[in-house]
Parts: sequence; C-alpha cells; structure tokens
Amino acid sequence: MAEEAAGAGEPVVRYERRGPVAVVTMNRPEYRNAQNSAMTYALDDAFYRAAEDDEVAVVVLAGAGKHFSAGHDIGTPGRDADRTFPRRAGLWWDHVGKQGAESRFARESEVYLGMCRRWRELPKPMIASVQGACVAGGLMLAWVCDLIVAADDAFFADPVVRMGIPGVEYFAHPWVMPPRVAKEFLYTGDRMPASRAYELGWVNRVVPRAALEDETRALAGRIAAMPRLGLALTKKAVNQAEDLQGMRDGMDAVFGLHHLAHAHNAETSADPLGGMDPKSMKAAADGS
Repeated sequence: MAEEAAGAGEPVVRYERRGPVAVVTMNRPEYRNAQNSAMTYALDDAFYRAAEDDEVAVVVLAGAGKHFSAGHDIGTPGRDADRTFPRRAGLWWDHVGKQGAESRFARESEVYLGMCRRWRELPKPMIASVQGACVAGGLMLAWVCDLIVAADDAFFADPVVRMGIPGVEYFAHPWVMPPRVAKEFLYTGDRMPASRAYELGWVNRVVPRAALEDETRALAGRIAAMPRLGLALTKKAVNQAEDLQGMRDGMDAVFGLHHLAHAHNAETSADPLGGMDPKSMKAAADGS
C-alpha cells in the first residue's frame, strides 16, 4: 500500500467501510489535504480496494479537517515530486532523474491526468463530500466523482492562471459549467461559493456544515440500494455521453497547452510554476 504516515502514525488516506459504503478520506489536514504523490497512490489503493469488494456499492471521497483539498502539494515538507512510485495509469517511463518534458510530462500524465481518468471509470458511484477549500487539484478529485455534496462553507477555485497555466491537468471546466462561466472562473481565479456551484448544476446538494457527513451518508445509502450492474452501466453511459461531447479529446488538447505553459515558465521565469508558491498564491487569492 502507498499509505504513508501523515504524522503520529496516521495514514495519508483513511479507508473505512460502513455497510455498503466505502468512505475514503484524505488525511493531511495540517496541509489542507494537499495532494502529494503518496496521497495519490494511497487514493488509488483505496479505490481499487472499494472496486474489488463485493460488499461495497458506493464510494464516498472526503477530506479530514476544515478543508476538502487545497490541491497539488507544491510546497509542504511532504512534497515528493522527485520520488519514484510504481506507475499504474499508463506506460510512460519513470520521471525521476529526467529533464524537461521527459520528467514533467511523464509524471503529470501519470499522477494527475491519468489517475483522474482511471478513477472516473470506477464502476461504482462515487460521491465527493466537500467542505472548506476545494482548489485546483482538489477540483480534479471532486470532478471525477459522480455526485458532489457540499457544505455551505465550501468554495471552489482554480487559480493556476496566475502561474500562466490554463487550468489544472484534468480540464473538465467547460463540461462542468457553461463556457463563459468557465472563462470567468479561470480568468479571475476567484472563489466560487457552493451556492453558486449549485445554481450552475455542478454541485448536487448544499447542506449545513454540521450535517455534511450525515447527508452524504444518507444519499450514499439510497444509491446503494440500487442494482450494482444497473449503476455501473448507467455511470458508463453518462461518461460515454460526456466523451462524445468532446470531453476526453478536449482534455488531451488542453494538457498539451498546460505543458507548453510549464515549458514557457521554465525558460522565462524562476521555475515551471512561474515563480509562484503556496504563500504567493494565497496572498493573490486574498487580494493582499
């Protein structure tokens, strides 16, 4: 298993089965559940475990603490971008020790775009249970889920245009929301409250923060009562419809633009992130 300690013996991802529902919880609350590679592979382990367990009908993805996920880990002490993990999402070579696109494109094809696509195809319904921040890479995790239940304190943002990058790697924006809204969402990097996401139809329910866990569990229980094959085929049918609308090909095209931006930043600024770090990104988001 890829579940590394999050501190004091805690795994970076917790797995619990509650009747027919598997609850997968990101567990780096001290870093707002920023996703390092250890967490990515631990999530993959957990989703495989849920997929293989005949007693599990529905999967809930949650985040420990005040926030669902602040996105990719770009600056915590546990950042492990230069560490080798067994590749699962494709056949690109190990990025460690490589230079330029041979490193970054290979890694992000695996741990970001590739993993998210794998998880989207898990043949059991997935529900994201979102509170607090759901930012950048956090959006990717919520968007691969079939349903999103959000607390009334949840907010969503993809501020990576501040890095000169056209959105996160799993670029579902124009399918999740109308294109003009997607442009504003990206152009400004502003936070979208859960109430607005609900109005746009990409959050299914908004509930009081104190009721988030119970409301998510109740919804999961209702879905779990449906026939397993019926749920799996229905999920596949809707996913195929999205792909026929260009979602998969569109993501491939934007992934190339994403890496063009990284290459441009590497040539013209301090690093492939355009010199931005967690502190400067937070300051920009706060308007300070």
